[in-house]
Amino acid sequence: MKMIKISSVSTVLLLLGACATPMNTATREKAIEKAVQESIATPTDWAALAAKNVELESTWLAAFNDPQMLELIAEGKKNNINLQVAAGNMDRAWLLAEKSGSALKPSADLSIGRAQTGSANGGGSSSQVTVGLKVSWEADVWGRLQAGVSGAQASAQAAEADYIYAQHSLSANIAKTYFKVIEAKLQADITRTNLDLLEQGRRITQVKFDNGMSSAQDIALNRAEVASAKEQLITIDGAQREAIRALEVLLGRYPSATLDIAKKLPKLPPPPPAGIPSEILERRPDLISAERSIAAAFNATDAAKAARLPSFSLTSTLSGSSSSLANVLSPSNVAWQLAGNLLVPLFDGGRGEIDVEIATVEQKSAVANYAQKALTAFAEVENNLDQGRVLAAREEALTEVQEQSDKAYRVAAVLYNEGESGLLDKLLIQQQAIAAKSNLLAIQRSQLEQRINLYMALGGDWQSN
Repeated sequence: MKMIKISSVSTVLLLLGACATPMNTATREKAIEKAVQESIATPTDWAALAAKNVELESTWLAAFNDPQMLELIAEGKKNNINLQVAAGNMDRAWLLAEKSGSALKPSADLSIGRAQTGSANGGGSSSQVTVGLKVSWEADVWGRLQAGVSGAQASAQAAEADYIYAQHSLSANIAKTYFKVIEAKLQADITRTNLDLLEQGRRITQVKFDNGMSSAQDIALNRAEVASAKEQLITIDGAQREAIRALEVLLGRYPSATLDIAKKLPKLPPPPPAGIPSEILERRPDLISAERSIAAAFNATDAAKAARLPSFSLTSTLSGSSSSLANVLSPSNVAWQLAGNLLVPLFDGGRGEIDVEIATVEQKSAVANYAQKALTAFAEVENNLDQGRVLAAREEALTEVQEQSDKAYRVAAVLYNEGESGLLDKLLIQQQAIAAKSNLLAIQRSQLEQRINLYMALGGDWQSN
């Protein structure tokens, strides 16, 4: 008889929910995939890619062939505080997903109690021991519970992708800050070389002045240039310490500006294979996170819809009561009950409908967020591919500027020392040569950063890093 009643309840549920059943898992996954595909038009190739890159192993860190940089990145991954926060968020999300899965399973509660009773006039008293076991289970007829579980799992996957992306970003930031420290050191060397040349020129000018071959104006001009170079060196040294402190913070160290960094930029590695635009949608962790957020939103919408439908649960209780604990489980003292419960929402003031509308809005927002992130990702790749060509052309031009400026300075120095040209001509050419060296160094560091940014934009093969 009990089985007949349960079947009847199921029939009622099907009739009540026939017009408002949420999507099943397979249909939902297809809807998510369709929403992702239709959120943004994906080109078949990169507009800024002039030619296909040579296929390379995209072990982006090892490609720079810099052991110290690799050691610093490993230290940062171990000690960086922000990365630890991201790891905690990921662990919490997976624990919540695991917790949500328990809703699909039966729950059991055991209760043990003892009651003492007596009369107010001082008569005798008696005690009663009770033991109860309650088992309950909700039938997930409309998939509400499963949608909640799937949504929690999608959120956990998004948090995991965020953690992976945080690792990538940390590695990139450590590498780029490391390059800035090295550049600052090398820029300081260029400035010191310039200062030595200016000091040497000042002494020559002083000798000329003492022999009546130069003017007080030349003396003042030389001293001004020396002072300017000293000020520039102070500024560069300060920037170097600031960059070191920034690197120490990324490593989880106290920012004391005491980190010892080598004074040589690594060689520029070859560009990674760009592939096709659609590949980064499946490769970049931030885009994977955004796509998983769409999945979580779709599941939340289905859960909200299912919450407006009837729910069915089974409850079974087993209890025993006796004056002594030894006899409480005796068959004569044990009673049992099996009940099926049907809960049909009738009126909630519109809360259920509003919950569905809110979930639908959040679903649309998640899709729009994904589309924006994908568009930004495409722009990052296009910009970095284009910048790679621009920086290469600039390096070639600045290399020529430096070579010719050095030649011009050597000629100008000879002419000045022989009294065939003025001090101002020599100083102008000297500063042009120094500026060319400084600009070329800055471009070389920018090229290294461009490689880092391109690896980040493409997603790359980060498994070994």
